[in-house]
Amino acid sequence: MGKHARPTGQRAAARSGSGSLVRVRPLPIRSTVLLRRPVDIWHKPALSAVVALGIPEFLLLALGRLDLVLYTSAGAMCALYAHGLPYAARARTLAWVVLGMVASLGTALTAASLTTSVPLLVLLASLVAAVHKTVCDATRVGPPGNLIFTFISASAFFVPQRLGQVPFHLALALGAGALAWLVCMAPALVRPRGPERIATARALEAAAALLRTGPASDDAPAGPDRARHATAAAVNAAWQTLFQVPGRTTAAAADRSGLERLLVRAESALAAPQADPAEAERCAAWARDLRRGRALPAVALTGAQAGELAGVAAEHADLEPAAGTTPRRPAPSRPRGIRAVLHRLAPGSPLLPIGARVAAGCALAGWGSMAAGVGHPYWAVVTAASIYQVNTTLSWQRALQRTLGNLLGLLLFTALLPVIHTGHLAMILLALTFQFCAEASITRNYWLGSVWVTPMALLLTEFARHLPARTLVTDRWTDTVIGAAVGLACCVLVTNRRAADRVEAALDRVAAAETAARRLLDGDAPEAGWARDRLAASLVELREAVEVSAGEW
Repeated sequence: MGKHARPTGQRAAARSGSGSLVRVRPLPIRSTVLLRRPVDIWHKPALSAVVALGIPEFLLLALGRLDLVLYTSAGAMCALYAHGLPYAARARTLAWVVLGMVASLGTALTAASLTTSVPLLVLLASLVAAVHKTVCDATRVGPPGNLIFTFISASAFFVPQRLGQVPFHLALALGAGALAWLVCMAPALVRPRGPERIATARALEAAAALLRTGPASDDAPAGPDRARHATAAAVNAAWQTLFQVPGRTTAAAADRSGLERLLVRAESALAAPQADPAEAERCAAWARDLRRGRALPAVALTGAQAGELAGVAAEHADLEPAAGTTPRRPAPSRPRGIRAVLHRLAPGSPLLPIGARVAAGCALAGWGSMAAGVGHPYWAVVTAASIYQVNTTLSWQRALQRTLGNLLGLLLFTALLPVIHTGHLAMILLALTFQFCAEASITRNYWLGSVWVTPMALLLTEFARHLPARTLVTDRWTDTVIGAAVGLACCVLVTNRRAADRVEAALDRVAAAETAARRLLDGDAPEAGWARDRLAASLVELREAVEVSAGEW
């Protein structure tokens, strides 16, 4: 296996208790609050959520039933998901998201109707939050991940409920979810190839940044290694996006083929021996054309690049013999769909300790909130659930960000109380504004998004029943501190030693992919289509596994 061989003796010694050193990693503070550039498509989930939330809320306002906002919000919040996926894949993913949201809400409402024991409800909400975390990580559903599911369901556990009301409330959530599905699919009528064009444009932009400085230049903004990784990750993500694009018609297949030509050119930047400003400018220009919806440019390919593209086309033909509905597979013999999710949750999975962290941290945070006499223990549950990331370092950062954002959000809510008390119309308009601002800012830094999420969550509470502002703000702040402190303590105490196992498993996959790729050099042509993609994906996954493991306590 060459450079991928691992020193098993050293690894065993490092794992043994004797003779090994425990290195405590410093937890960052300054980088926790720095602002980043916003994600390029932030406006899509922002506008989708505003429309999906606004229509039911204004309808409930007209009917005088704003007490039902929680149930319609459950379905409407599904509009935040899957905006990076091609529309065929987006339709399937959103359907699963809506069904998952309704199932979670149904579990919470049923429990609320059967018991009034607050400690038991806290425990059940914590277990459901753990399920949300593990399933969302296993399905790789993408942002906002498990947080929306947990926010809605944890709130519903503590809403007074009768069993006979549950079907009607679930119907409201399902109807709002169907509306969210339509809102998210509506852009397909205008730009049916938009998601795959954006994914390809990102790969071209990353390649242009790499080519401007050179793969081995010390002047690269994040270092040459990170610049190469960013390009490799963007290219791999674009390939995975194009794999999900069906070529049902001649025009669709031709458009996909044109994007593949551009992607092959972007991928060639990884092998460039030095900086190439001219090629960088071409890649940047092509990216601008893609984002602006212009016609696909004519792209010249070298002999090797043309051969690679011919292999892609041949594999499409093999995998799409009839109607052209099956996308190209990244690799054979690997689980897909539900089987892939179950495989990632099998015993020994590094996701299981994180699920245990969530269950323990949320339960202890909720019970701690009860002991402090706070009337909203589910806020502590949601706060604890929100801080758990893939490792301890990122969880520490999220805890600080959540605490800072909630404090500023409470100040904003307090300042706007005179406007809030003017009536329900003002409350709805403010809630929609907060939702838009949250999506506009949360990709810059989580604490900035939390500034807007906090007053929006408080407004949802106000729709159901009015509470004194002082009580509302004090309870929220107390729950935030308890949830963040207890959740972070559980994150440190419940260790995730399986993070290192993930690195080893990723190394095994890289070695296997490397072996398959080397066979290509000997002329083993039938595996040509997937071996390159498997090797690239394995290397990207290895890099992510190393970063996750490096951030553990």
